[in-house]
Amino acid sequence: MLGSLALVACAFCWSTAGLFIKLLDWNPLWIASLRSLIAGVFLVIVVRPWKIVWTPTLVLAAVANALCMVLFVLANKMTTSANAILIQYWAPVPTALLAVYLLKEKLHPEQIAALLATLAGLVLLFADKLGPGALWGNLAALASGLAFAFMLILNRRQKDGNPVHSMLLSQFMAGLGTLALAAFQPLPIFTPISIALILALGVVQMGLAALFFAYGIKRVTATTGSLLVVIEPLFNPVWVFLALGETPSGWTLAGGALILVSVTAATVIGARRKTPA
Repeated sequence: MLGSLALVACAFCWSTAGLFIKLLDWNPLWIASLRSLIAGVFLVIVVRPWKIVWTPTLVLAAVANALCMVLFVLANKMTTSANAILIQYWAPVPTALLAVYLLKEKLHPEQIAALLATLAGLVLLFADKLGPGALWGNLAALASGLAFAFMLILNRRQKDGNPVHSMLLSQFMAGLGTLALAAFQPLPIFTPISIALILALGVVQMGLAALFFAYGIKRVTATTGSLLVVIEPLFNPVWVFLALGETPSGWTLAGGALILVSVTAATVIGARRKTPA
């Protein structure tokens, strides 16, 4: 159960991105780059990874996470934000299929039901915000979701390693990769507020989230992990309501309730079965 709680905490940290980015008036590429570089430095200080055991799985997991982050930024630039989030969070489907094929994990009935309910809940969650978007943006979001699935599988596969090392490496990959693109954009304006926001994005939204993720993913199945982190979009309307006073729509409440109930039920049933982690 501690692994499940850690992944919920990870989703909570991830969810702060929407609010912080909305308040930070910078080009998204500069946000993505500096956020990841700050997260990477934070993880180096906290984890002190001087004894990283380099394996192909660790490097591939880092590449998958870096691709996931960069593709999601590009998706947000080329399609609507709601489209990007909804399409990216098809990830539990390929995660479940890859877990069966690569990790030999067994799919249980409650997990299958939660997968279907989660997808339906996501559609309801963004029903009043979806737009036609743009083809390349939607494809980028689709690819981001697939990269996210591989990241979950590869980190789960590190039974004898430490997933936080791959998360750390991925931050520098994504940070330096997007820095090359951000260099062609106007320089951000640094103020006390903007500095505080970018530090919060790097330390809390990415750094702490990586620590929670690394702890949790080794203690639950890949499928359960992918379902738990889908809780992330549920926190976004809460942050917006608390900070900006925007009231969630009926569609948002219905979709959020469906996701929350289905994921919680699947997690509780799985814990009672005591599936080996």
